[in-house]
Amino acid sequence: MSIKQATVREILESNENLQILKVSIDETLSACLDEVVLAYNYLQLGKSVSCGQRVFINTTGIGLALGTGGLAFIVPNQYHDDAVNYGHMVKLRYSPLQIPVDCAEEQQSPHHELLRDARSIEGMPVVCCGLHSQMPLVAAALKQKAPETKVAYIMDDSAALPLAFSKLVPQVLKAGLIDATVSCGQAFGGQYEAINLYSALLVTHLVCEADVAIVAPGPGLAGTGTAFGFSGTAQGEALNAVAALEGRPIAALRLSWQDPRPRHQGLSHHSETILAQICHTPVSAAIPGSLSLAQREELEEKLAPLSHKKGHDFPTVEADFFDIDLRGVEVTTMRRSYSEDPEFFSAALAAGILAAQELRIDRFG
Repeated sequence: MSIKQATVREILESNENLQILKVSIDETLSACLDEVVLAYNYLQLGKSVSCGQRVFINTTGIGLALGTGGLAFIVPNQYHDDAVNYGHMVKLRYSPLQIPVDCAEEQQSPHHELLRDARSIEGMPVVCCGLHSQMPLVAAALKQKAPETKVAYIMDDSAALPLAFSKLVPQVLKAGLIDATVSCGQAFGGQYEAINLYSALLVTHLVCEADVAIVAPGPGLAGTGTAFGFSGTAQGEALNAVAALEGRPIAALRLSWQDPRPRHQGLSHHSETILAQICHTPVSAAIPGSLSLAQREELEEKLAPLSHKKGHDFPTVEADFFDIDLRGVEVTTMRRSYSEDPEFFSAALAAGILAAQELRIDRFG
């Protein structure tokens, strides 16, 4: 770890879960970096800080020039003294920052009896995403096509661990695009905590009483340009989990003809690897109807073998971005907007519409 001393200069945002601060570092990391950087203070780990206070910050991501882009994190030096009032399950286990949380499954939980013998989500559609930015698009399409649908978001632990790190989650909650959040594994900060993804799926079905769940990582995925060295493999594991619990697994395809990286052009190698080798159950994945003839032919050439060998279903779904109300939520992917990468957006919207269609079949036959 790279730890520096700093002084809090300004509090930009503050809520019950997070402070976003400007801090000045006592010694600059390099000549090309400004002395003042953004720093996140997670209030589930430690107490709030004030202007002028001296703090320690973790600058590891800055030094490595990671996608967090000049972001530091407050290392807590003032801790809560009421941890005894929290649950008995620990996340960030066996690290200096391990914290107790109230897991929905644990014996002290009011939901324990409901979950104790649960083994099925009883056909609930679950959209599994490979990127955090797909989540609000899926949710918006669901709410547009099935307004009364109750939607729960499960954040897995394949990327950011604190749910508070997401800028999108507060927006989609405020906009009413999702109705509940569950953080599972080592991820923490959801309205409900779960020990693993299987429990999280059962929590969304039985505790949240959701009609549809969306499983997606938090921000900040890792990738190496190798066949399996990317965080998004969790999408395939989620699809398997949904099938194991008797749900309906739907995969949100990662499509782009604007991404400059060859491995992500057209059908991303992430989606292809997941559907070909990681996912061991037949799933549905929507192809947006807005693709050009050339794009469709390129895509179908890759998907046809997966349909034949793995039993995956790839229905065409009409998904017009301008017909979907995002309710003010601002979504980009790799800093690209819809106009800059329309196929990415259309594929995620199509996944949400497909889930709404699955619900309609259940309700009306």
